[in-house]
Amino acid sequence: MVIKKYQAKTEAEAVEQAKKELGQNVVIMNVRNLKKKGFLGFMKAHTVEVTVAMEEDMDRGVAKKEPSVPEGAPSEPVAAPVKLQGSIIPEELLQSTMEVKGEPKEDPNGKAIEEKLESLQNLIEKQLKPTDEEKTEAEAELEKNGTTAFMKLLYNTMIENEVNEQYANQIIEEIEKNSKPNAPMDYMLSNVYQKMILKFGKPIGAQLAEKGPKLLFFVGPTGVGKTTTIAKIASRFRVDDKRKVALLTTDTYRIAAAEQLRTYANILEVPIRVIYSVDEMESALQEFYEYDYILVDTAGHSHHNETQRENMRQFVHSLDGKAEKEVFLVVSATTKYRDLVSIADAYQNMTDFKLIFTKLDETTTLGNLLNFKLYTGAVLSYVTCGQNVPDDIEKFNPQKTVKQLLGGKR
Repeated sequence: MVIKKYQAKTEAEAVEQAKKELGQNVVIMNVRNLKKKGFLGFMKAHTVEVTVAMEEDMDRGVAKKEPSVPEGAPSEPVAAPVKLQGSIIPEELLQSTMEVKGEPKEDPNGKAIEEKLESLQNLIEKQLKPTDEEKTEAEAELEKNGTTAFMKLLYNTMIENEVNEQYANQIIEEIEKNSKPNAPMDYMLSNVYQKMILKFGKPIGAQLAEKGPKLLFFVGPTGVGKTTTIAKIASRFRVDDKRKVALLTTDTYRIAAAEQLRTYANILEVPIRVIYSVDEMESALQEFYEYDYILVDTAGHSHHNETQRENMRQFVHSLDGKAEKEVFLVVSATTKYRDLVSIADAYQNMTDFKLIFTKLDETTTLGNLLNFKLYTGAVLSYVTCGQNVPDDIEKFNPQKTVKQLLGGKR
């Protein structure tokens, strides 16, 4: 295992340096901006540091090929994890704690209105209180019908944030039923905030089994970041919670996927097995029965492909009755709502699941988080907002998300 750091003016330049030296199959472990040094930071160019990892026995520029194993053949356990030299392990990778938000604290005095949703309140006040130059006959009308104007602005804000029209209307109707005529702004804001918090529900992450290991299956379409998400969660369990963790991958379609997960496993010093058939799942369970968590990476596939869906179903249900399990459906926040509905329909016919949204850093709107939650009724567990392991993941925070939703685009 080779772990090196590269510095350049941009992330792309640093990654290019790494690829030239180590090959095209390097795995990016961390990206951070270095603080400027010198007098007040002046006269110093901006620098980005990229930490990458690479298997020592991997050919430069060519991924190591998995040996062809016939279906049903027993898998071989991976060799003991590689001990990494302290001088080359990025300390921030193994020592930094993942910022996972705790459970929202209840405020008995009603003060938890997130500072009265500053962004929405400022926007409403701007709409309902014209400046001296803008005072017209409309001002009197707005003061007269303040609640109506508020509801219209709230609806437009949700639509702008891509909340589905059906759910936006549903929320407006529920709020109108509980609203008092000419209610104060604070009262209306509090009502909206609390109503939307309830819509999202309480976030629940992975939980330990009562007996034996907890199996955690990660399923979803291709390209949503399942493997990286598994690495982030495994890091939290291993480093922060001091739990015994094992990794399995059933993704034998892409060699790079197994190699990427193997790299993370070596860095975290946890065992990994490549599973080629459903029959091997039971032997893996026996091998890691004394562990706390067994995280299972699955192959991403089109939810329209019935053959692949059936294969996935067999893996997910292979150990039913033999070990406790949870299934996490991993989807991207950038996916169109219509496609999310199609994905949900395919997986709901397969198993119950919790939700993980990835790539929040690649979208300006969060309406699909509410849309998908209300459509599936599933629990929202985690969200990710970048590629850095283990930092860019947190437990879903409904208060934070509602505030962003009501504040318009991010």
